[in-house]
Amino acid sequence: MAQTSSIEWTDVTWNPVAGCLVITPGCTNCYAMRMAARLEAMGIAKYEGLTRKSGKRYVWTGKVRLDEASLEAPLKWRKPRKVFVNSMSDLFHPDVPADFVAKVWSVMERTPQHTYQILTKRPERMREVITSLGLSAMEHVWLGTSVEDAAVLSRLDDLRATPAIVRFVSFEPLIGSVAGANLDSIHWAIVGGESGPRARPMDEAWVDEIRRNCLATGTAFFFKQWGGTNKKATGRMLHGREWNELPESATSLG
Repeated sequence: MAQTSSIEWTDVTWNPVAGCLVITPGCTNCYAMRMAARLEAMGIAKYEGLTRKSGKRYVWTGKVRLDEASLEAPLKWRKPRKVFVNSMSDLFHPDVPADFVAKVWSVMERTPQHTYQILTKRPERMREVITSLGLSAMEHVWLGTSVEDAAVLSRLDDLRATPAIVRFVSFEPLIGSVAGANLDSIHWAIVGGESGPRARPMDEAWVDEIRRNCLATGTAFFFKQWGGTNKKATGRMLHGREWNELPESATSLG
């Protein structure tokens, strides 16, 4: 139902939805496509038919699967956790019904001991669904969007227009300069290079642009990784140190 995560900025992943679709260049080498293909090969029915072979790699088919059985998993966790919602999908994929999103919201509302991190590449639909359903903004539910390069900076505007107490952006995989990013009312920025066999390089200058931008707006800065074909070898040191800042509301998590 959930898995302890090796992702540096969270504790566990919770996937009430599985499956997605490639929509922009940031999706090209998505690790979740490779993982979904492996899980299907292991006989896990939840991931059957969610990817297809394209050349030497697997890509999303665009099909999504709702996993009602996993919805109540967080209700069983007593110890507070940072929970990445839908690491294997996008809660705001157009084929995820609004009423299912409402069910996810209900579970989060009932478990304020956890901090939920919802990351989407479709912040325009996130804004529309949350607004139309009148879903409440909660301090323990952080809403975020992915921005891989300057072509999708408008996602930040949709995020800003979404009712939320904590907003964050994941600049990962960072495949181009985002020097023009407006981080006003964005509380947290995660930066990371692409990893995996086809990883595209990340320029240090792009990272420094974001860090300076964060300093100017008071946005917490978290440097996740340099990435590459061997992300353990490249590590996550930037200018001789690790950067693990979190939004102010996270201080209660210790």
